[in-house]
Amino acid sequence: MRTAFTDLVGVPHPIVGFNRSPGVVAAVTNAGGLGVLAASAYTPAELDAQLTWIEDQTGGRPYGVDLLVPEKFAPGDPDHLVASLRAQIPAGHLAFVRDLLDRYGIPEAAPHGSAEHDEIAASLNPAGAAALLDVAFRHPISLVASALGTPPPGLVARAKAEGVAVAALVGQPRHAVRQIEAGVDLLIAQGTEAGGHTGTIATMVLTPEIVDIAAGRPVLAAGGIASGRQMAAALALGASGVWCGSVWLSSQEDVANQAIKDKFLQATSSDTVRSPTRTGKPARQLRSAWHEEWERPDSPAPLPMPLQPMLVNDAWHRIDAAAQAGHEGALRLESFFVGQVVGSFQRVRPAAEITRQIVADCEQRIADLARILPGAAS
Repeated sequence: MRTAFTDLVGVPHPIVGFNRSPGVVAAVTNAGGLGVLAASAYTPAELDAQLTWIEDQTGGRPYGVDLLVPEKFAPGDPDHLVASLRAQIPAGHLAFVRDLLDRYGIPEAAPHGSAEHDEIAASLNPAGAAALLDVAFRHPISLVASALGTPPPGLVARAKAEGVAVAALVGQPRHAVRQIEAGVDLLIAQGTEAGGHTGTIATMVLTPEIVDIAAGRPVLAAGGIASGRQMAAALALGASGVWCGSVWLSSQEDVANQAIKDKFLQATSSDTVRSPTRTGKPARQLRSAWHEEWERPDSPAPLPMPLQPMLVNDAWHRIDAAAQAGHEGALRLESFFVGQVVGSFQRVRPAAEITRQIVADCEQRIADLARILPGAAS
């Protein structure tokens, strides 16, 4: 398939594989799609190492990076960023999380780099994104995408100077207008079905709205796309391709622990919830006892980004470790960001196999649709 998107980034298939796992990114790229790494999951030094690894695996094939650039966030002292942000976390919130873990019997976990996790969370602002971009532009990336806001100042000009396409995720038409004014090359219409940070408009409604105002720019559809039939539907809506995230959580290369993958395989499409309790902004994730605890009338309100992830990241490290060991309380709490397509997960398989099947099934569905037209060959 050839679309405006494949021409823009130089890939055979109009499918993006967005994931925090470099193994997924490399596998999707090698299968003919465009792998995109969730750069905001790393410190600058970690990101440099991950991008180098991806390049070693992909042999010059295109890949990209995605950054969270929130426009609304808790400010901190730039000279003492982590400490000044931690000082803003109320004692009551800290006590609530401690009590929650105690009531579910979650044991302490081995040291895991809490300081690095704080650094990552504290960098969820334009300055932090700029540091990651400095790293990314030292590598031969083909695309840089931004989410939660317009690209940081200078990003578009810098990318264009280096021949890197700029993409932006949008959840409403007014977001797309702002991104067009900022000069992005590619719009990603992400519907509410998507995992992670997402809005409230469905992909079926949002995609043609964004296509209509894109002024000739290619548009990718995102949210609720994990099969060839869904990819074909996106192309029928006018999209030039698809941006897939959740489906890779059922891949062998994804770094999620087996406990959460088992929960994904057992889940239905109605088992997700949009909740700010992990990041401070509404993000779709697998519903669990964690969300029930935060929804109790006496529970505190989630904090803004990046205070909420700084509050709960250590707790999630403990929950993940205990769930992997089969701890009953941890398994009740265990969750991760995932979209409504989780209900379609049947088994864990290689990311390259997932990529090729989506593309092949899409091509077959388009061919099948062509046969329903008057005069079409049978």
